[in-house]
Amino acid sequence: MKQCDYCSKRKNGLPLDLQEITLDMIINSTAQELLEQLKSTILQLKESHFTAKLEVLNGATLGQHMRHTIEFFLCLFDARNQGRLNYDLRKHDPFIEQDPKLAISVIDSIIEFLERETEDFSLKHEANYQLEEGPNVTMESSFFRELSYNIEHTIHHMALIKIGILTNFDYVTLPDHFGVASSTVRHQNRVTGK
Repeated sequence: MKQCDYCSKRKNGLPLDLQEITLDMIINSTAQELLEQLKSTILQLKESHFTAKLEVLNGATLGQHMRHTIEFFLCLFDARNQGRLNYDLRKHDPFIEQDPKLAISVIDSIIEFLERETEDFSLKHEANYQLEEGPNVTMESSFFRELSYNIEHTIHHMALIKIGILTNFDYVTLPDHFGVASSTVRHQNRVTGK
């Protein structure tokens, strides 16, 4: 049976020109792009604005949201050697949230790590989802699964950062889709016919 032109240019449901793109390339490059967007945003902010308490963020600062996002990646970075991951144990480092240059340096280190880390590996993910202190639950996970979670988590905080910037610091230029999930962008493009 002869395939149509469209089908003959596809393999396993993907266009042939995408065949060489691997899971690690997609996930790593997406995470790196988001981190580069955060870095670009930090570079544009005045230091006093990085640490300014914003009413629209319930008194939180842009630096705190940046630090929170960065530390989730650091937890994953540490899990490479430990085989265990627990986001609850992040350091809440006040220096990262107060020093834009340090935040940028840490982002650069995470990007370098992601450039080197191209293989998936198993992890034990530990968490306590109760308000009180108590035992952790432990679940099986993997580097790519947690990197995927970090991407979604980062986009969520970028949306909050965007609100803080748009309502307070209009001199900062953000990319069109800053803080918007790729699935939302695709949906909006389908709706608008782009």
